[in-house]
Formats: sequence, C-alpha cells, structure tokens
Amino acid sequence: MGRVVILGVFVADTAYRAERQPRMGETVMGQGFALGPGGKGSNQAVAAARAGAETHFISRLGRDPFADMALATWAKAGVTAAVTQHAEGYTGAAYIFVEAGTGNNAIIVSPGVAGDISVADIEARAGLIGGASVFVTQLEQPIAAAVRALEIARSGGAITILNPAPAAPLPEGMLALCDYVTPNESEAEALTGLPVTTPDEALAAARALRALGCRAAVITLGSQGALFHDGARTVHVPAFVAGPLVETTGAGDAFTGGFAAALARGLDPVDAVRFGSATAGISVTRAGTAPAMPSRAEIEALLAR
Repeated sequence: MGRVVILGVFVADTAYRAERQPRMGETVMGQGFALGPGGKGSNQAVAAARAGAETHFISRLGRDPFADMALATWAKAGVTAAVTQHAEGYTGAAYIFVEAGTGNNAIIVSPGVAGDISVADIEARAGLIGGASVFVTQLEQPIAAAVRALEIARSGGAITILNPAPAAPLPEGMLALCDYVTPNESEAEALTGLPVTTPDEALAAARALRALGCRAAVITLGSQGALFHDGARTVHVPAFVAGPLVETTGAGDAFTGGFAAALARGLDPVDAVRFGSATAGISVTRAGTAPAMPSRAEIEALLAR
C-alpha cells in the first residue's frame, strides 16, 4: 500500500434536516440537527484511511473546540495530521441543509484559517507531498496552493487527483498537472460548459476535460454511478446499492478517498473506480460525512456481493 497525501480543509458540519429550506425572512421548524466533522479534504482523508491507505492530511486549524474535533476525528480514523494551528483565526464550519424527503443537500462552507493556506505552507510540506504515491486536492483552499502542491506531487512521481469542488474557474494549465479529475455532474458542467445528466453526456464532458489537459476524467453521477474515460477506455460503473438511502452529503468525498486508496494499492484505474463507487454506496446509507465512511472490509464485502 502506497502513501496517500491530501491537501484540503476541515470544517465542522452543522447539519439541519427539514422538509425544505426557508425563504429569506422566513423561519421553518427543523426535524433534526447534528454536529460533526467535515470538509472535503478531511472527509477524503478519513475515507482513504478507513479504506486501508496510509493517509496524511495537510491543512490549517484554529485553536478552538472545532480544532479539537478535527484532531480527534483524524486520530480515530488513522489519518496522520500535517497541520499548523493558529490562535488568531477560527477552524472552518459549514451549514448543511438536508432535505428530509430525499436526503439531498445544500451547503455553505466557511473555511476559517484554512482559507489562508499559502504557497509557503505547501513548500514547508514539500517532502511529504513529493514522497506521496497518490496526491489529492480540491478547491476549498486557495487555488494557488493547490497548483503548487500538484506541481510538487507531479515532480515526485505521484499519481495526482483533483476533485474540482466546489466548482470554480481553474487557471490555465492546472488540469495538465492532474492524472485524474473527479467532478460530479454540476462541477463537470461548470468546467466544460456541457450539460451532464446521463452517462453519454458525461462522456462528452470527459472528452472535453481531457482536451483541457488531464490524463483521465472520472465523472460521478450519483445514482447513475460513475463514468471513467482516459482516451483508450470508456467504462460506465453503475452505482452500488448497499441499503436504504439516508444522506448523500459526503458521497463524492467517499468516492474520491476510496478511489485514491485503491490507486495507492496498485489497482487498475477502472477497478479503483469500482472501489470508490462501493465506498460511496455504503456512505449514503449512513448519516453524516466523516462518520459515514466505511472500512476496507465493508467495501470489499460489498464488492464481493
């Protein structure tokens, strides 16, 4: 098993479940509330570690109760924290609305001190990044830091993965640093300008992403599974149904973390997509984000079925 290194953000998820979101000036009664660990990069690190990979997470935290939650979450999952703590700011937090009838969600992220991750922070972790087998980042921290980390990872021979979430314009050349890009439907549309609602439309978007420089695109399609395309192969991997749907929050992070762990173990990319899809399929049967990430044994048991 190789080493997975992930750059990203931790936020404390404050999740509210209700029939619908309130309109401006309106108050609605909720059906539930939960406080737990989140942030795309942190969720992906937990997913990768739970899936069996040696996982290191690079970020910034404040010095507050949410930082304590982060450190405890990583310790429990087996993630090695490569973080600095800053008393002058706060640890990130997220508002998550969960629609009670469907489990679908809408999210606002405030990254706190992790929003100040700099190129200098990346240079300070160059040895760790350059020694990775698989390197993963997203877009919740500043893009300049993500680009520099991808450059260092690429120069060190790592497999590089960009999860382009939340959707944002990318600087020219960033995708050329990526072996794999893992957007969902809306993120793929934002990057390519093409609608993505079906596997056929996902293939058109994947071809456009490759034209922008990435070696392969893996577009996640929710209940329709995932579409892998690297120019030589196009494979539609159906979604795995592991039980009743509870919540889709964190499913994309589960996929990316599981996918990274499988690549670090040397799996063929299509088999790694299947592994990531099974990881996500289990996560949506559970509430929360990081707490919903399954173990390697659970993932392999689902694949065996």
